[in-house]
Amino acid sequence: MAWRNSRKNKFGVSSKADRTMDNIVFDSKKEMMRYAELKALQEAGEIYGMRMQPRFDVVVNEKFICFYKADFWYECSDGSGAVVEDVKGMRTPIYKLKKKLVEAIHGIEITEI
Repeated sequence: MAWRNSRKNKFGVSSKADRTMDNIVFDSKKEMMRYAELKALQEAGEIYGMRMQPRFDVVVNEKFICFYKADFWYECSDGSGAVVEDVKGMRTPIYKLKKKLVEAIHGIEITEI
């Protein structure tokens, strides 16, 4: 039916064309803009090794519970270490729980943008 194609995503996500850069379709315009910023920082040499959608498994007592995918991971050229970023519009209860688990298990801090 035609009306299904015109419905908005439950999080208000815009069309793919509005969220595409470098042939990558992002979950949001905000994430796409952050990608552009990080890409510029990498080209300027301020960060390196940028990866998109790094996966972190949540394993407790040798049992796989779930996984979490961040939006970006990169190293800072100033030697301050690695950064894991998640571009957030809405912090769902599942996200909050996964964030706490990943930070505790992997010993990292997830930076929300």
